[in-house]
Amino acid sequence: MKDVDEQGRQVFEAFARARIGALLRYGHLLTGDPHAAEDLVQSALAKSLAAWRRIERDDPEAYVRRCMVNEAISHTRRRAWRERAVDVLPERPVEDATNDDRAVVMRALAELPPRQRAVLVLRYYEDRSEEEIASMLGIARGTVKSQASKGLAHLRSSLDRMELLA
Repeated sequence: MKDVDEQGRQVFEAFARARIGALLRYGHLLTGDPHAAEDLVQSALAKSLAAWRRIERDDPEAYVRRCMVNEAISHTRRRAWRERAVDVLPERPVEDATNDDRAVVMRALAELPPRQRAVLVLRYYEDRSEEEIASMLGIARGTVKSQASKGLAHLRSSLDRMELLA
């Protein structure tokens, strides 16, 4: 593929500057970690720059967000492969009583499997339809529905448990 010309690079940079805040928030929701979100956005933007000539005419933000979802799921799979079982789990840090509702929801989201998390973020944060989510993730509409249902059930259970601990 040919490199992006100077004008294309300037348009890309303007796009990235204008959307960086929203992309970082989206990445934080997908990963649960602001530092991992920065890495995710950087990776997605690098891939997008390489494809800029092709994507700039359509919806470049949709392309970047799709890259982010795919990368978040792939990263979780790679990380899970390297995880090792231990006999004793480390204690979880106790959170300050001053945490707001967002922190509680972010902790609950962090417990979800990556695909369920991606479906819930796309559905309820991005307000995407089941058809859009299915297309973005390359899965069937029924899978979107079941992943959303399972994810919401797990989220409710986690939030109930966290309320009991608070």
